[in-house]
Amino acid sequence: MQKLKQANLYRSELIPVSGKLVERYNKCLVKLGFTPTKLTSFFIDGVGYSPEIAEEKGSTMYLNNGEANPHAIIISPLQKGKPVYSPFHSFDKEMMQQVFRIHGDKINDITRDSAICLDFDQNIDAFYEPLDVLKYDKVSINFHLIDNLNKAQKEQERLIEIFKKGNNFIDESIHEQLLESAKTYGDLRHRDLTLHSLQHQSESFYTKAFGGVYVLRDFISPIVVFEDLKWYKEAIKDTIHDVLIYHINQPELMEKLRDHIIVEYDLEAALNTDRYQRIKKMEFAMSLKETQHPIQQILNDNVLFKSYLNKLDIDTRKKIMGVEIYLEKLEVSNQYKIHDLVDIGIFNALHTPHSSLHVSQQDLIWKLLINISSRDVLFLFWYDKDEFYKQYATWDESFQDWVVETILKNI
Repeated sequence: MQKLKQANLYRSELIPVSGKLVERYNKCLVKLGFTPTKLTSFFIDGVGYSPEIAEEKGSTMYLNNGEANPHAIIISPLQKGKPVYSPFHSFDKEMMQQVFRIHGDKINDITRDSAICLDFDQNIDAFYEPLDVLKYDKVSINFHLIDNLNKAQKEQERLIEIFKKGNNFIDESIHEQLLESAKTYGDLRHRDLTLHSLQHQSESFYTKAFGGVYVLRDFISPIVVFEDLKWYKEAIKDTIHDVLIYHINQPELMEKLRDHIIVEYDLEAALNTDRYQRIKKMEFAMSLKETQHPIQQILNDNVLFKSYLNKLDIDTRKKIMGVEIYLEKLEVSNQYKIHDLVDIGIFNALHTPHSSLHVSQQDLIWKLLINISSRDVLFLFWYDKDEFYKQYATWDESFQDWVVETILKNI
């Protein structure tokens, strides 16, 4: 990952945590029912997720009390606008944006000497079967301060009222209680520590629950797409819910997405795009075995590209160039079918979210398309960083160089 780090493409916007902030972070972990970290320094993202703590605990879901109860931690106003590197839901970033938009000023004040635990409550205590994800509706975002700071404020206010009554101003026990509270919490009299709950409406979304599930319910009829074959097989046993259920690798899925005006394709228009070139070059690079030249050089040099293309067996050449072959033949005769000449993985990769979709819907569908066919390294980086980093680690070093170069050109 060193090349990605040098190019600021690997978790480059994480916030460093050390000293007092570690203590506050641990208090949040304990308050939420988790064990504290033993690390003395680490980094966090927009929801307070730390890759280092995830590694320490052996789970990327260490901020969850089961799959139905995710949480977040805010210990710094610097978390505002930061990426969410391992979101449990596709709408996690939207929720954090909503939190900082409404409570930003209070967060600035509170995190001077405290920290905030966030509870994302779907009114679901636990999941019991795969289609429980359909229960998602409104998510309540609830806030809890460490050290019960808001309760300490009320106690200070109560002591002050007692102090003002009669001759209580000379009562040394009242003095001691006020001084002890001030030493522990500071002067809380004029601070606004009330963070009212927020509501987030979940429409179509992705969740990591049950191995990864897409819930598409803004369209002609609800569609649920499972990434995990085990949970897909369990879900299709359901006879209660009126939804269409697919596994992500089912060929019928793409046809249904087209029929429901969720995705579309235009091979002729795609041919002249940078995206098509990225998809074709990735397919080409994955087909190369032993080369005399670095893969980055082969992909960037048209002469070398053709030279190595012609060294491949004819079936592999047809697979890589299938779209161009199909469109050329289509000019002569319409008897040819797409699936006769175009590889299904490349064909799926050339789909786009339907142009009629809202921007937020398009982002979710891009993620789904990338998970169906991850042939575009740039979009894989944009829409599924976890999977991108996993695949990147397996690639040839020279291909990694080309990938880094490609991403940097598009940022």
